[in-house]
Amino acid sequence: MLLAADVGNTNVVFALFEDQDEGGYSPRARWRIASDPRRTGDEYAVWLLQLLAIEGVERDDITQIIFASVVPRADHNLSVLAQKYFGITPLVAGEGAAAWRFEIDVDQPSSLGADRALNILAAHRKYGGDLIVIDFGTATKFEAIDFNGTYKGGSIAPGINLSLDALVGKTAKLPRIAIRTPESASVIGRNTEDQMLIGVFWGYVAMMEGIVARMKAEIGRPAKVVATGGLAILFDEATDIFDAVDADLTIEGLAILAQQAKA
Repeated sequence: MLLAADVGNTNVVFALFEDQDEGGYSPRARWRIASDPRRTGDEYAVWLLQLLAIEGVERDDITQIIFASVVPRADHNLSVLAQKYFGITPLVAGEGAAAWRFEIDVDQPSSLGADRALNILAAHRKYGGDLIVIDFGTATKFEAIDFNGTYKGGSIAPGINLSLDALVGKTAKLPRIAIRTPESASVIGRNTEDQMLIGVFWGYVAMMEGIVARMKAEIGRPAKVVATGGLAILFDEATDIFDAVDADLTIEGLAILAQQAKA
């Protein structure tokens, strides 16, 4: 079995994949824990080994481990987890046998984050053609991928929760609200909370639609739009720009990378 971990700025997602006869992997389970660079390999193990036991999986069933991280301070602790508790030297996404095998056609290829690279890899494998991938995380990332799988560039915007935190944190009287789909399509709110929700939610939809329209115009060919990340479903009913919503795109990219590393 393959154990994969995607370390983001907000959460760490662990996923368990079973080996398939044709050499690939099929997903079996996934778990999420809050990102904390101070969390030790021992602390990860206490939590993870219990979840594996609930799933009926023994330590020896894990034969390959891969992780991707945008939190460098967490890397050592994940390596300790893999080596101390599973006896496995983990693959690190983008390095060694798990190096990216697609062209990165931007000014600074080394600056491409592992999470973005995994989305590019998985989206091209699953959907093909020219693509725009939108990842809704702590930041919202827009990626342009051509029909050859080459990464052509993109843009980064503050995530919607980050935008809301800035709005509340920099004002004295605005209350903290939860992000959700507004109950009405009206953009004229009748109270402060509704006005905040309208401004953040519909403002974000307008930003997203505007960037996608401009990206499609620059690409100059039909391009499918794939949305991923925890908040993708929130926006799916508010706009018609998504051709697919794929919540597991990043973690599936890890499985593809691990499969390539075995070849």
